[in-house]
Amino acid sequence: MSEQITEDAIRRAPKVVLHDHMDGGLRPTTVIELAAEAGHALPTTDPDELQAWFTEGANRRDLDLYLQTFEHTVACMQTHESIERVAFECVEDLANDGVVYAEVRMAPELCIEQGLDPDRAVEAMLAGMARGAEGRPIEVGLIVTAMRHAAHSKEIAEVALRHRDEGVVGFDIAGSESGNPPSRHLDAFRTIAQANSHITIHAGEAFGLPSIWEALQLCGAERLGHGVRIVDDITVDPDGGVQLGRLAAFVRDRRVPLEMCPTSNVHTGVCDTIAEHPIGLLRRLRFRVTVNTDNRLMSGTSMTQELVKLHDAFGWGWDDFQWLTINAMKSSFWPFDKRLRIIDEQIKPGYAALKASALGSSAARA
Repeated sequence: MSEQITEDAIRRAPKVVLHDHMDGGLRPTTVIELAAEAGHALPTTDPDELQAWFTEGANRRDLDLYLQTFEHTVACMQTHESIERVAFECVEDLANDGVVYAEVRMAPELCIEQGLDPDRAVEAMLAGMARGAEGRPIEVGLIVTAMRHAAHSKEIAEVALRHRDEGVVGFDIAGSESGNPPSRHLDAFRTIAQANSHITIHAGEAFGLPSIWEALQLCGAERLGHGVRIVDDITVDPDGGVQLGRLAAFVRDRRVPLEMCPTSNVHTGVCDTIAEHPIGLLRRLRFRVTVNTDNRLMSGTSMTQELVKLHDAFGWGWDDFQWLTINAMKSSFWPFDKRLRIIDEQIKPGYAALKASALGSSAARA
């Protein structure tokens, strides 16, 4: 391994996350407090035990089983006050982890069991996110998500557009891919596209190339949520040569961003270990790879932890992390001039300082 990089140094590095679910990132203590207020029964009310329960529940190598754990977090997000608190803490936790730009996603249709409508749910999310970013070196946008197994996506797309000038930056569909192809939601995607807004689609996580093809060619996805199954269209020869199929070549040629979530993918059964994750091959082949958390509570992770694991698995250093971070910032749905400012004023100087510090430490040891 060429560079010895500490976890503390990685925490200080400027990071960008494009794929982080609000209902997958609650603090265990917050789940316990909000569940008590809501009268919702939990498996345990000990914070450490609850964190372990979520991670064990998520780590069952199956996406549908992974999604079952959200029953408890969504139950805690049914009032304006609780949603705003969760959103505030989400941004606070990301900022404390060194994230300088985040796109956080949430499905408002999951927050309407006690009388809120989707617009009010989104307003609560935006209020909490704005309060969380205030006074901190982080900028945030909300991706409004529709559930792919439901029939409300056009309505939710219209909700997203109503709040686009208040902090909503894009639209997504999420949930179980199997049996729920993205093309079922063409009306929603056309609504977003016709309004010149942004689309990212969960595709190629638990389901294969047809899901990715539909997301790109029928639904207008600008980014792929996960997209990890694009490796099914890549052949690695015994001699190390690599052949790209037409879809994989299209994704690479068009620089389609892949919102990769390594720890989550291990938990849902994409691969057995981080070292076997396709991100290693895809980075080597120069796909537009980004690194993300997906669900910080369920996977017991953070952006810092994701980068630590990639460092340990692949020996990636500061140049790799800067490349991944700039990939993510360039691929964000933030306005172009603001993207450049974050790259030039936060990301590049931050990594330059970390590299200089590493060089100084190496010189001192020599």
